[in-house]
Amino acid sequence: MNKQILMSTRLAVAVAILASATGCGSNDATPGAGPKAAEKSGKPRIALVMKSLANEFFALMAEGAKKHQAAHAADFELIVNGIKDERDLARQVAIVDDLIAQGVSAIVIAPADSKALVSACKRAQEAGIVVVNIDNKLEDQVLAEQQIKVPFVGPDNRAGAKMVGDFVAGKLKAGDPVAIVEGLKTAFNGQQRLLGFQDAVKAAGLTIVDSQSAQWEIDQANRVASAMLSEHPQIKALLCCNDSMALGALAAVKAAGRAGQVQIVGYDGITAVRAAIEEGSILATADQHADQLAVFGIDYALQALKSKEPLVDKTTPVDLVVKK
Repeated sequence: MNKQILMSTRLAVAVAILASATGCGSNDATPGAGPKAAEKSGKPRIALVMKSLANEFFALMAEGAKKHQAAHAADFELIVNGIKDERDLARQVAIVDDLIAQGVSAIVIAPADSKALVSACKRAQEAGIVVVNIDNKLEDQVLAEQQIKVPFVGPDNRAGAKMVGDFVAGKLKAGDPVAIVEGLKTAFNGQQRLLGFQDAVKAAGLTIVDSQSAQWEIDQANRVASAMLSEHPQIKALLCCNDSMALGALAAVKAAGRAGQVQIVGYDGITAVRAAIEEGSILATADQHADQLAVFGIDYALQALKSKEPLVDKTTPVDLVVKK
């Protein structure tokens, strides 16, 4: 990983840590956001519950939500929460339960797992709290089993990944071998991005020689991609289901002496990957507008609080990011 990308990655982590220290902990609410204070203010309290704060995507999400609340301070209060490790499902469940105890008006949640958070969301609804699902969709089958409906506000991950996959396929020829670096297998967005990449590969007549999960993490993606390149030295492209893993794959490609020979794509549009795209070391990514994704969910929750009408799923934009 070159100096520019490394510095961008460190900056992203620093931003996330700063966000955590200034209002992204489960015990850290906006001033005066306790139940009694909310009664006095008369304003609804909206809680944003995110995934890994070490991922720049969620740091940007938190920043966008805070800016939105500052611009509409008279309309609602905001509580921002997140977990340090995207796999810490128990911690995210505990955050939701704490918000239920606080009696917030609405919870806007990017669940770390599409199944494990359904019960917590049901408890919130049973307590009279509006729940809006963003980023990673809760699984329909589990929602049906729990007999609840939670509106999803977020991108079509399958279509977004196919868009990125189609772009890299345009740089290759039929029969070329490629590999996919998957996200968490239990996360709906990871499953959909995998399907989108598979759709693009099939349409272009490429060959998938390997497909493994790196659980959204840079270091694990580095190890997975290194093993793939060692076992399949003919690989022409690495399709990564998020940008953190794309950075790990880039480091693996460079370590293998394959820079410029293996195309790399990601998904999310974080700063470090945008810089890598401009310098030509990563081919493309998808921008699902992290700074606005929570805003879409918050506004939808406010709409539900006012109208009391059931909400339906809402698809948000995804755009292809390539070198300018």
